[in-house]
Amino acid sequence: MMKKFLALVALLTVVHTAAAKVPVYVWQEWKPSKTLKENFREWKRHGVVGVCVNAGMDKGKIAEAAKIARKQGLEYHAWIPTMVQGGLDSAWYTVNRLGQSAYDHPAYVPYYKTLDPRNPNVRRYLIDKFSEIARIPEVDYIQLDYIRYADVILSKGLWDKYGLVMNGEYAAADYCYCDDCVEAFKEKTGINIRKVTDPSKIKEWAQFRCDAITDLVNAIVEAVHKEGKKVSADVFPGPYSHAVWMVRQEWNKWNLDAVFPMNYNDFYMEPASWVGKVTEEEVKAVANRRTPIYSGLFICHDWRNKASVVDPENSGLLPSEISEAVSGAMKAGAKGVCLFTPFSMTEEHWKAFDAAIK
Repeated sequence: MMKKFLALVALLTVVHTAAAKVPVYVWQEWKPSKTLKENFREWKRHGVVGVCVNAGMDKGKIAEAAKIARKQGLEYHAWIPTMVQGGLDSAWYTVNRLGQSAYDHPAYVPYYKTLDPRNPNVRRYLIDKFSEIARIPEVDYIQLDYIRYADVILSKGLWDKYGLVMNGEYAAADYCYCDDCVEAFKEKTGINIRKVTDPSKIKEWAQFRCDAITDLVNAIVEAVHKEGKKVSADVFPGPYSHAVWMVRQEWNKWNLDAVFPMNYNDFYMEPASWVGKVTEEEVKAVANRRTPIYSGLFICHDWRNKASVVDPENSGLLPSEISEAVSGAMKAGAKGVCLFTPFSMTEEHWKAFDAAIK
């Protein structure tokens, strides 16, 4: 009897391993409880082990979604836009090179109101908020999104959308030139950045802003860890091939528990094979920290008409590209993948994905 039992356990272990070879996460917006239950149950059938749900900083919604995830045995990441916040003190926002505040002159789109990571009130506000959310019992991770400055240079796939050719750092999207940041940089380096003709040539200035984000992230991580919870972050690819010079994210220096790079190949006008190449860079970047990388994949819902799609935000991976993207990421050393979003996955996508992760 014991031998039969052990044989059954071994068989079930093999079956489970085969069915869940690639850990899968999903990014999704918050929805009412009934819908979340249905979503989570459906995603779990496709190998999903964790859900990243955006309910902002609404503790009630976060607690509700986290409880549902816990009951279904899923890891819960409270996915929260961090530096993009509306309705706060106008003095908390970044100031561009033209002297305009993101509070009332945001770059590119109206919601792009970015906070100043060096502002002590901003730091206190974010640390307090994330600590409160971390105290929700069923929350496993705080997930930092938009933890960066505004894109001083947009990904190439977005240039046509905004009518831009970004062969340099443009003043309207170059942050932060508030009095405090300018003075702190002058004290540190002796350089008055406002008097520099082309600030993009000053490496110390770029590093100063990378360090500002790094310092904030690590302060948040320390606070959340004190609550017994972990921290993940959604970041630009790289970091040095893209994230550092586009949005000042030197994320290989962040004390994170997991990293979710947004390896959205169409945004960079790259083929599906690029996912594996950039994931290799990312894995190497945090090898000394042993931080797990979960490669973010952008899915094209209307894939049959992709050839006529101009906006990369409506583009993404075709069903025929899923296998290459998943296998490329995993061969490069990723610990899993994350889908943006599962709602974009068609029946053809799921069929290809289910085969790829097994």
